[in-house]
Amino acid sequence: MRYWILFYDYVPDVVERRAPFRDEHLRLAREAVDRGELVLGGAYADPVDGAVLVWRTADAAPIERFVAGDPYVKNGIVTRHRIRPWNVVIGGATT
Repeated sequence: MRYWILFYDYVPDVVERRAPFRDEHLRLAREAVDRGELVLGGAYADPVDGAVLVWRTADAAPIERFVAGDPYVKNGIVTRHRIRPWNVVIGGATT
């Protein structure tokens, strides 16, 4: 198992545009938490122009599935995403 970071870049008017898709987006995120894959996540504050989701999985496949099913991505709220492996050195589970 390793840590991964999913970076999202958002459209400028994300707060208004995400409203119809927010419940479904959060449902998918909660399901990933319940499976033990998603560790934490949230949008940047001031300005709300992106988000970070931290994952702990064996590979990026669950993250890629999340992105493919995320209504924020499907409906153009996310303008760009990146999945990066993350080497945790201090805190959390480092093995």
